[in-house]
Amino acid sequence: MKKKLLIMCGVVIVSIFTLSILLGMNPKVMNKWADEKIVVMPNKKWEIEFSRKLNPKSITSDSIFIVNHKGDKQNVKLALSEDGKTITMEPPEEGFDPNASYYTLHIKKSLKANNGHSLKSAKKQTFIVQETLPVVGSKEKLEQIFKTAMERAKEERGFSLFDMGASEEKSTESAADSTGSNEAVGQGHSETNNQVSGVDEADTVKIDGEYIYQVQDGKVLITKAVPVGEMKLEGSILYKQSFSPTQIYLYKNQLVVIGYGYEEQTEVKKETTIAKEDSRIWPGYFQSTRALVYDLSDKKDPKQIRDVEIEGSYITSRRIGEHIYLVSNHSPDIWTYEKEAEMELRPRYSDSAGSEDGIDKVVNYEDIQYFPSSPETNYTVIAAFSLEEPIKEASLTTYLGSGHQLYMSKDNLYLAVADYSGYVGIRAEDNFSPNTNIYKFSIDKDTVTFQSTTEVEGTILNQFSMDEYKGHFRVVTTKGDTWDEVRPSSNNLYIYDEQLKQLGELKDLARGERIYSARFMQERIYVVTFKQVDPLFVIDASDPKKPSVLGELKIPGFSNYLHPYDENHIIGFGHDTKVVPSKQPGEEPLVLTQGVKISLFDVSDVSSPKEKFTEIIGGRGTYSPIDYDHKALLFHKAKGLFSLPVSVYYDVEGTEFEQRFEFQGAYVYQLDLDKGFQLQSKITHHMEGNHHYEDWESSISRVVYIGDYLYALSPSKITAHQMDTFELKGEIRFK
Repeated sequence: MKKKLLIMCGVVIVSIFTLSILLGMNPKVMNKWADEKIVVMPNKKWEIEFSRKLNPKSITSDSIFIVNHKGDKQNVKLALSEDGKTITMEPPEEGFDPNASYYTLHIKKSLKANNGHSLKSAKKQTFIVQETLPVVGSKEKLEQIFKTAMERAKEERGFSLFDMGASEEKSTESAADSTGSNEAVGQGHSETNNQVSGVDEADTVKIDGEYIYQVQDGKVLITKAVPVGEMKLEGSILYKQSFSPTQIYLYKNQLVVIGYGYEEQTEVKKETTIAKEDSRIWPGYFQSTRALVYDLSDKKDPKQIRDVEIEGSYITSRRIGEHIYLVSNHSPDIWTYEKEAEMELRPRYSDSAGSEDGIDKVVNYEDIQYFPSSPETNYTVIAAFSLEEPIKEASLTTYLGSGHQLYMSKDNLYLAVADYSGYVGIRAEDNFSPNTNIYKFSIDKDTVTFQSTTEVEGTILNQFSMDEYKGHFRVVTTKGDTWDEVRPSSNNLYIYDEQLKQLGELKDLARGERIYSARFMQERIYVVTFKQVDPLFVIDASDPKKPSVLGELKIPGFSNYLHPYDENHIIGFGHDTKVVPSKQPGEEPLVLTQGVKISLFDVSDVSSPKEKFTEIIGGRGTYSPIDYDHKALLFHKAKGLFSLPVSVYYDVEGTEFEQRFEFQGAYVYQLDLDKGFQLQSKITHHMEGNHHYEDWESSISRVVYIGDYLYALSPSKITAHQMDTFELKGEIRFK
């Protein structure tokens, strides 16, 4: 009896095992479909991922298609990915019609895998189309969005939703079409390197030809720099621990100080606007982005005349004329919300221009829009205000969804948002390279208005990767990962019209590599990719519908930053590299980053670009702030001079990975198109003989110029040097 029972159990187990194998051979849709209608934009691109490679012959307009509410099939374009597991559905040329009641995406069981097995079950997703970003509108809708995101985080990602995609300002942005970093203006002083002419970017240092304004050690220093022999600290602005300044703007006789605010909060004051309209629970701390405006009429004692504060971490900012645009990212504590259901989820803000005491306000539900393709619980808040209208309250634009990169022209702002919903529910660990949604907003003084959106394939490195030229938006992306042998990375260029409808593209550049830097210079585009060598691509974009590669140069090392010298020469700043063959058969070689590398590229012959001159500073371990902060570069085109801060290290002989510190300070070069890079001087604030380690207080972070003098700035002092002889002419110590 027992023997028969064991045999029967064995048969059942084998049957179940066999059935599971057979069922597992059926392809299934990996996307998690929503039960309700979802909201998309008119040019939504769908990406459907499957568990198995598909049979291309089974992909037809009858097996996967989209119909409108009348049942009419839409003219979508279908494409199968290289690995055979993802179908991309491009929208109709005119986009999906927002006037249609709804659309439905159908995937039929007639879709087959390469093994001949049909789809495990048919799927469909209903969606509605909106031309503008949808509005949250109510407390119930906002809570629904948060609860859905929390459930998705627990079910699929297994990690916190905080800061998924938002990147904070690192004291710099990239420069794409400006004529030079810290270039001469007016009677001869350097200015901030700006990506777009007329769009100023915040920095740690600003100068006006006579005074140097500097953020240092939690305070702002105002130094009278002229005459150099009589430099003195004219004034300073000190702050309590609740505020930490990071960057500044200078506009006429006003100084704008941007920084982080932090305040412990045990209870909400009853007299606040928030408490009056809502008695909800607030977290015990309040982190904010603040812009403090000062009147500089008396530089010895600057007077604060305004305080604009928005909840969240500082992302970036811009200034166009008198208008400041401040961008923050706010991440509500959703795990506290899970325990305290009455916790306020909306961001707070205040503006002393709107009330005498600048009391906190909360953003109305009707004023919160959300990005349909961003399943995040972060807010992007844009505050715009005028420095010429001190009593006009800042205008706030609030979006639920985190933008991780921003590009701004004089007329438009472009926000890049990682699109995890293109895979609708695929776990994050299976989706290392999401696509990116670009949202375009028009800028009109203090009004920021949504215009259109598009989805680009891949991810964006930084704002260097975006550009606007003659009304066309251009962007370069990397899709995939360099270590993925099944789906190797590729790099792409996309060009769009004013409505963000695609005009042209250039795909599959440098397979297996990723973008390290890019430079848009009118009709030419320069892109640097890297894995083991540095290909520099020269791209012609004169015909936006048919961009093409004109030439390519492969050299050791890579450039993190490209800076234009003239129309035929471009300077690359990055690192040299050393390729060490692997000791294990079949394994890729090890690529070691070496010293700082400066290259002059000659693109006179676009079909054959050349690395005309090269300069290597130091060995492995050497670094410069220019690796991540282009504003650290001083470039004086008229003098043929440039300078960069650098920390120099060299390998210790007889060791494999140990380095010794050699120097910290500024290298000053003369650049001659015939002679190349000529080192003119090394400026340092480190004490003579101290070559054992870097001293932060003596580390030079900026070099600027006024007239014929270079000024080197560190936390401990400012030194002034004759520009031709580099002789020390003046000094002021802070420590």
